[in-house]
Amino acid sequence: MRHEPAPLTRHLRVHRDRGHTVLEFRGEIDIAAAAEIVPHLDAATAEPDARVVIDLTRIEFFDCSGLRLLYRARHRVMDHGGRLHLVCAHPLTLRMLRITGLARLLPPRPTLDAALEQPEATPGPV
Repeated sequence: MRHEPAPLTRHLRVHRDRGHTVLEFRGEIDIAAAAEIVPHLDAATAEPDARVVIDLTRIEFFDCSGLRLLYRARHRVMDHGGRLHLVCAHPLTLRMLRITGLARLLPPRPTLDAALEQPEATPGPV
């Protein structure tokens, strides 16, 4: 039986998988959730050559505060020479990612396995 680590906050669980730090967002990602997540996101993206995955599989709601978290993570990881992947399969969230152009900068994958098996996201202008 695999033991699942306890969430750091009610909106975030962090674990390691295949050499990546996985930030699993949960529930409603709004301005209050973002405030809880930022310190953990900053810690995960501060290391040189960090390999990070943001997993949105377990979210129920995602607003512009969540988009800011993704942009922040991408900027910080790229500044430190790291790699960032995104997992998302929710149609409304995918639509928001496409409309804002973030899907081009951080191509979403449908599962964690797919994200970890893909080539790294390429740096580009934000």
